[in-house]
Amino acid sequence: MSDKITHECGIAMVRLLKPLSYYQEKYGTPLWGFTKLFLLMEKQHNRGQDGAGVACVKSDIAAGDPFMFRERCVKTNPLDKIFKTLLGQYNEKVAEGIIHPEFADTVKKHFDFGGELLMGHLRYGTSGGYNISSCHPFFRRSPWPTRNLALCGNFNMTNTEELNRSLIAMGQHPIFATDTQAMLEKIGFFLDEEHDELFRKFRSEGLTPEETSRKISDELDLTRVITRSATKWDGGYTLCGLIGNGDAFVARDPSGIRPCWYFQNDEVIAFASERAPLMTVFDLTLEEPKEVPPGNVIVMKRNGAISTAPFTPPLPRTSCSFERIYFSRGNDIEIYKERKLLGSRLTEQVLKAVNHDWENTVFSFVPNTAEVAFYGLMHGLREKRRIEVKTALREAAKAGTLTDELIDDLILHNWPRGEKVVSKDIKIRTFIGQEGMRNQLASHVYDITYGSVKPKDHLVCVDDSIVRGTTLRRSILRILSRLNPKKIVIVSTAPQIRFPDCYGIDMSELGKFVAFEATVALLKESGQGHILQEVYELCRQAVAKGECVNHVRKIYEPFTPEQISAKITELVRPKNIEWKGEFEVIFQTIENLHAAVPNHTGDWYFTGKYPTPGGFRVVNQAYLNYFEKGDGRSY
Repeated sequence: MSDKITHECGIAMVRLLKPLSYYQEKYGTPLWGFTKLFLLMEKQHNRGQDGAGVACVKSDIAAGDPFMFRERCVKTNPLDKIFKTLLGQYNEKVAEGIIHPEFADTVKKHFDFGGELLMGHLRYGTSGGYNISSCHPFFRRSPWPTRNLALCGNFNMTNTEELNRSLIAMGQHPIFATDTQAMLEKIGFFLDEEHDELFRKFRSEGLTPEETSRKISDELDLTRVITRSATKWDGGYTLCGLIGNGDAFVARDPSGIRPCWYFQNDEVIAFASERAPLMTVFDLTLEEPKEVPPGNVIVMKRNGAISTAPFTPPLPRTSCSFERIYFSRGNDIEIYKERKLLGSRLTEQVLKAVNHDWENTVFSFVPNTAEVAFYGLMHGLREKRRIEVKTALREAAKAGTLTDELIDDLILHNWPRGEKVVSKDIKIRTFIGQEGMRNQLASHVYDITYGSVKPKDHLVCVDDSIVRGTTLRRSILRILSRLNPKKIVIVSTAPQIRFPDCYGIDMSELGKFVAFEATVALLKESGQGHILQEVYELCRQAVAKGECVNHVRKIYEPFTPEQISAKITELVRPKNIEWKGEFEVIFQTIENLHAAVPNHTGDWYFTGKYPTPGGFRVVNQAYLNYFEKGDGRSY
């Protein structure tokens, strides 16, 4: 994606089902689980580089000894720093003779992360800033193990204010911060309720305090806790929680918006945001990892019992299509195939844009996430050209005009030509305060292969999505124009992004979407500016009444996607460059998106069809913010 946006975070959890000594004997290290957690997080580093955090719970710890631990970092390369720090502590204690790795009990006693239950989080700063206090996991502490809670997740809630109001109604005094804090307190409240109900029950039965504590731990019902907590949740989420007694849970939203996969055998149960990391880390086949069912919570008890149960009524499945287009790593074979198909589906639009000029067209991509789609486009082009060549050869053979020269011309000189025209240079720090100088520095993030394109050539570059068009304006088009091609065609494998997201992606300000900017310009140019005021009045009424209707869709109704694309082309073309060639921006169609990615139908940022009431509130509020010239997120 050429436009930088912050988005989905990553989760990882490892629950060992055997004592640490088992892994020492079988794998030669008592840190087997700790290492697996690091690898699961490292294989998902694409999901968050603004911060990282890990937590651990040790089971069966003697009274007086700590049992729950956390480490977080928001510095550069946070994941590396966390694990280097923790391993440094471990190795120091080994060198001092405090820890003897061959004796797992010394590891468990003296190493903070020598436990059976481990959880990790990779963060993109979609809300709450970038400081350590906003970094997962969040902790809720208590001297009672069954009241301790560590929480992390890949989620955005659309109704954080409502959740905070419900906490106030319960008698709490919440600190208005992030949705994570609201979720922590919500779950924590019902965790306390569950604990207190069990405490009163066992005390009335005459159990001793030690027996009561043990029975509470055994009978703590996390499925009920999550069910009671989730009554007002609206958003896309995968939540992971650790309880101080050694219980744990992973819950997924009822629409399946946010992804979550797991693997279980007799040694471990492990969770991750993506399937491929589980396959790599645990050496699995494609079929072995399973999806956490939407609307379900998987509960792991301290004694190793594992259960799966629904905690909220199911909703139609609308898994995020951006996971397939861009966010998830492409080494999952299904995602790889889908991205290739997204590229292939653009073949006809691309050929029309270059007038089927095979000989004088160079195909490339804007690194690096669009590379797989580029392969798909090249495959589609070759298939198309193969049909054309086959037809021409048959006609020539029939007419008796088939010659070596004709064969060479058809196959060698007119075959789809792919080049790596654009390279992404090392990241240039743009910390300088003056905006003009920042923009100048940002324009040098990309570089080109000089001489790879001739002045007579069309240059087609694939991008996976275009959100704001800022990078096209300031960087990519300026540098591509130095090649002086006849025409530049930028091809987006995603459709036009027209509506805000509120379920994980940090793109909620309508005025920053280039598709919205282009449509507003078209309305004004065509004498239909009154629609902007009409939609404002409708959105204001909808927000006041809590209506589940997207009035912003009316903005786009007067125009075809092609008209909007043409206006986008006009808007993103830099005004002060010497290059005089043609330029065009092409977007994927909604129909081709659904054909290429059939099982991830969440497309509200393209179509405005939101899966929850909160989405409709957000889109209407986003328009109010735009019209009233307000800044900031709309949820």
